[in-house]
Amino acid sequence: MTHKQHPIGTPFPPASTADEVLAGTDLTGRNAIVTGGHAGIGLEVTRALARAGASVTVGARDPDRAADALAGIERVEVGRLDLVDPRSVEAFATGWLDGARPLHILVNGAGASGGPERDARGYETQFATNHLGHFQLTMALLPALRAARGARVVNVSSGAQRFGRIRWDDPNFTNGYDSRVAYAQSKLANVLFAVELDRRWAADSIRGYAVHPGVVVGTKLNSSAGDEALRRMGLIDEAGQPIIDPVVGKKTPRQGASTIVFAATSPLLAGIGGVYLKDNDVSPLDDEPRQLTADCIPAEVASHSVDPESAERLWTLSERLLAA
Repeated sequence: MTHKQHPIGTPFPPASTADEVLAGTDLTGRNAIVTGGHAGIGLEVTRALARAGASVTVGARDPDRAADALAGIERVEVGRLDLVDPRSVEAFATGWLDGARPLHILVNGAGASGGPERDARGYETQFATNHLGHFQLTMALLPALRAARGARVVNVSSGAQRFGRIRWDDPNFTNGYDSRVAYAQSKLANVLFAVELDRRWAADSIRGYAVHPGVVVGTKLNSSAGDEALRRMGLIDEAGQPIIDPVVGKKTPRQGASTIVFAATSPLLAGIGGVYLKDNDVSPLDDEPRQLTADCIPAEVASHSVDPESAERLWTLSERLLAA
């Protein structure tokens, strides 16, 4: 399989922060949407983009709570967005389009891990939140992305894409539900979506990227594992404090945000799209079986995650699920 997963070499090592990646970058006049941009890594993405001059709209299920978290950050507004409710997604996108603003950056960053198995439609919640809701949102915002005459869509994925498989005949796990397997499926979907989006929309100057931000202890997503599991994975010490080691993928929220803003803004990616990034660079392809241990967090992209046929097939499946 031919692929585009060739590292380009950048001046930003794994320990770089979002502010370091954006140093000297002026985003004045640029509009961005960040889903889940009020907490964890997403909050650091919002802060960094706004600090660089962008106008940022944060999509959040609880706008009041999001507004409290974002208080004091200039050029930031909040809109209600529940990714498992198609009417909420439609209303959020319609509100943006009614404002006639071009959309230069869309960060699909909100995520679910565990929790209720199903949404109101009977769809598996992690797939519905992490992929399908973002797919609907991105499709609805296409006119604004086109109007930017140069836009980027960034899907926040995970090294879990390596272990994921799309259950083509049963994506909602009506049989044999396993929350970890479902999460990996959703993170694989984030990558495949970026690949196919870039193939379809690059001619309109809309480029797609998927990003592994690193493992960030303290986010709602990773903290849900519990302290015992986090210690076993080498992510917190005996006192419960995060163990930071960016080289192996253990990062602070500001370090985790760096590859996201790199994908969203870096001129080093001009002419490149439909790729999976980690550590502020294009990830190499790696199909070697690697065990997840306290000292090794495999996160390079696997070939099945960027397979163009699977990417096109997922797009079709996603359209069908939204139309049902």
